[in-house]
Amino acid sequence: MQVPLTAEDRVILALEGPQLVGHTATVVHLPEGAPDLRLLRDAVARRLPAAPRLTWRLSGTSEEPVWRPDEVDVAAHVRAVDGAGPLDEAGVRTVLARLFGEHLDRGRPLWRMDVLGSLAGGGALLVWRVHHALADGGTVMRLADDVLWDPAPAADDAGEHRSETDTPRTSGVGPGRSSLPGVLTGELLPGLRRSPFDARVGREREVALAVAPVAALREAARRLAGATLNDAALAVVAGALRRWLEDRHGPLHGLTVKVPVTLHHDGDEVGNRDSYFRVDLPVDEPDPVARLLAVRRETAQRKARHDAQQLDELMDRLARLSPRLAGWSQRLQRSGRSFALNVSNVRGPDRPVTVLDAPVGAVQPLVEVAQHHALRVGVLSVADRLGFGLVADPSVVGDVDVLAAAVEQATAELLHIDRNGTAVTSAG
Repeated sequence: MQVPLTAEDRVILALEGPQLVGHTATVVHLPEGAPDLRLLRDAVARRLPAAPRLTWRLSGTSEEPVWRPDEVDVAAHVRAVDGAGPLDEAGVRTVLARLFGEHLDRGRPLWRMDVLGSLAGGGALLVWRVHHALADGGTVMRLADDVLWDPAPAADDAGEHRSETDTPRTSGVGPGRSSLPGVLTGELLPGLRRSPFDARVGREREVALAVAPVAALREAARRLAGATLNDAALAVVAGALRRWLEDRHGPLHGLTVKVPVTLHHDGDEVGNRDSYFRVDLPVDEPDPVARLLAVRRETAQRKARHDAQQLDELMDRLARLSPRLAGWSQRLQRSGRSFALNVSNVRGPDRPVTVLDAPVGAVQPLVEVAQHHALRVGVLSVADRLGFGLVADPSVVGDVDVLAAAVEQATAELLHIDRNGTAVTSAG
């Protein structure tokens, strides 16, 4: 048996190289003493048949790569992190950056779990790396249901792992109402200004983590602007970037971000299926409610025009009509002038989850940067925690830990504003 890589899988695989890794990582916070490595290996081995994708090894040729099922040496894929402890926050971030920067072994199925148990504050971290060519964020969450999270009670529906920005696969644009001009100007054509993150990316990485409450942030977004949780997450990122940029680059009039939108549908078996739209973050706006309203207007327009679906259909037509033109368009989309950074948001299970009966705390995603995009922000919701993971090339983006702290400060601002737009207490 062999499974050909899709066009999307192959594009992702080709982006990996000496300077860039091709995987994402999911950082899972667990209580002290958990998980026991032997029991974790046993549990993963027992449940792997439910996730055959995790047995696939890269094979074939560079021109025609395929996935082939392989025997999985679980002990080689589920490992303890060696090193002295206990580790403080800075030490943890150093270990996370080192793990994230290690390429996965292409001679094995492209995933690995590393358990870091020597934390100064107690508890443990499970760091699960999965190659993006094998699975995107939504697929990783489905795989987590299969092999990592303890099974949900029979009466409990784990919910879908789709972002609130997701829309149905069909475009909904009838004859004579094509939004193609809006797609071309809004999603493809590059801007005139270079972003502060537009630089050649090297091999070094720094990471930082932040967390926000899901229910409170969702309610604040709805109450203040009729906005979604995803809108609030983008507005929080805008507020954090404003703080960080003011001290390092001076004022900016706007910063365009790329927002991936999954096109998965129930029951599909593909590992990668997404598109995107672009949003101009109002990093020049000092008022947090005005930032949220501006983001809501932008995303509402993109969703009303079905930009992500229109772009996907356009790229599919280009690939069939002219591979050369499709390649040019893909290069244009990756340009530093096309967007400043990528902010991806994945919805995990709404219910609290456990690993070997140990309650899971925050869960944060780490996603690789790209050439001319030296900062990447990932967002992942699990139960009532919204986890933010930041990855950066420190030669371009310094003090990423300060930026993560600014994410939590910008969250606090929104949570402490009343219906009249007045701050009711200090945001800290």
